[in-house]
This record gives sequence, structure tokens and C-alpha cells, in this order.
Amino acid sequence: MTAWHVADELALRYAAGTAAETEAWSLEKHVESCARCADRVSGAVCGRGDALPLLEGVRAAVLAAAAAEPVRSRGRAPGWGALRTWGRARGRGAATRIGRVLWAAGPALRGAWAAALVLVALGAVALAYGGGLGGSVRPLLLVVAPVLPLAGVGLSYGRSADPMHEITATTPGGGLRLLLIRTAAVLAVTVPVLTLAWAVLPASAGGPGAVAWLLPGLAMTLGALALGSYVGCRTGASSVAACWAAAVAVPAFGTSPSPAAETARLAARYFAGPAAQSGWALAAVCCAGLLALRRRSFDHLETTS
Repeated sequence: MTAWHVADELALRYAAGTAAETEAWSLEKHVESCARCADRVSGAVCGRGDALPLLEGVRAAVLAAAAAEPVRSRGRAPGWGALRTWGRARGRGAATRIGRVLWAAGPALRGAWAAALVLVALGAVALAYGGGLGGSVRPLLLVVAPVLPLAGVGLSYGRSADPMHEITATTPGGGLRLLLIRTAAVLAVTVPVLTLAWAVLPASAGGPGAVAWLLPGLAMTLGALALGSYVGCRTGASSVAACWAAAVAVPAFGTSPSPAAETARLAARYFAGPAAQSGWALAAVCCAGLLALRRRSFDHLETTS
């Protein structure tokens, strides 16, 4: 397959600001990894007479900002006051870096979803020990566990969830790549929290194991992402969660004097056994394939909620 490179005509149109939006996206993404095309585009921009004053202004502003930085003393060891100042500045820098990482991880980790996840885990422990439910809480948590990441995914990307969506979706690093990074961050929080909850809950006789929800959770998450490529992330996640509720929770109400126990019993057949887990694995692979085919749909601004 022939490698694609930026043509001179496209570089000139990009420098003039007349290139189509999709062409500009492709060019900006390509020059991140192609030095030859980056030089070509840079030459086209610098070759425009009206661009030179702008570039000189930017250069002058950067040099002025650098000159305004305080100059550290040279040639002598710092005193205790300087060391304390340096330590505080270093601490603030580390806190700033952590804050930037959390901000880049996505809106879900900055909002109420992470707190709600922790409350679900703590609530399960409280019901098990304080509510007298004991080992019966494990099957109920197993029912809820696969859909907990969906709420985080729905709040991670899209115009209704991310106030910076218009900016992030139009950057070369946006789109599906950013969505997958934020989804990984959601799963990185969900799995340890639920694993810790499983570890402290009382054991229950029979039923699926503590890790039986992982493959269903992965399949549902990928299904929500694939469906989100058509209808938006929040709608896709809500639809998958609604389908899961219709499959395990709705049939239990009105047909049993104990809906919670009946829901856990119905859900067990979706988790237990190699056949059920193989089905979830196959569903995850199919959803991942569809997501790969639909990856370009996330390069545009989301128009649905």
C-alpha cells in the first residue's frame, strides 16, 4: 500500500486557510509522525508574506516571556529559605501534573460518577454487614457490576458530557483515541473498587465467581462505544444499560415475592459456565470490530446527546 503524504497543493491551501476541515484534520494528524511533510507545511506557511509578521510576533512574545522569568542566582549554594521555596514550588508542580492527568482522564473521573461508584461499593458492604443480608449481597453486586462502567463511559465523551468537546473533537489527538483513553481510565477505577468490595463481602454459596462480571462488563462497554458511534456516547451507554435491566431486572418484578433474589437468580445464568463467558467474549470481539470500522465517526463533532 502506497504511503500517503501531503501534496504541495494541499500544503498551500492549508497555509492559506482554504483547505477543507477533513483535509486539515488529516494533514495535522499526519505531520505529527512525518518530518518531511511537517517541513513542507512549515515552508508553505513561512512562504506566505502575511504569515511572517505573525510568526515574528509570536517569536517576540515567547522571547519576552522568557526574559521576564526570574533569574536564579548562580555560584553559591541556596540557603534554607531558598530550599523551602524550591520544595514548595516542586510540590505545586507535582500537584499540577496530577491535576492535569485527572483532567485529561475525562469528565467522568472529575464528576459525580467516581463518587457514585465508591458509594455503591460501600453500600454493598453496609448492606452485607449492617443490613443483615450477608452473602446474598454478592449476587446483587454481580448484577450491577457490568453496567457501572457504562455510566462513566457515557459521561466521558460528547457534547452533553464534556464542556471541552468542541475543542477536543477537532484536535488531531481527539476522536476515538481520546475516547478509548478515557474509557480505560473509567475501567482502571471501576475494576479495583469492585475487586476490593468483593474481597470484603461475606462469601456466598454457589453462584458465579467474583470475576464473572469482567467479560460481560467489557462486552457491554465496547457495545456502548460501538452504539455511541451512531447515536452518541450517552445514548449508547443508556441503551445498553436499559437492555441489561430489561433482561435481568424487569422479569423479576411481579413474578416473585422477592424481586432482588429473583433478579440475582436470573442474572446467574448470564454469568455462570464456559458457554456464557464464551458468548460474552465473542460479543466483545464483534463490538470491537464494529468500533474499529466506525472509528472515523468520532472525528467529527457529536450532534446527538
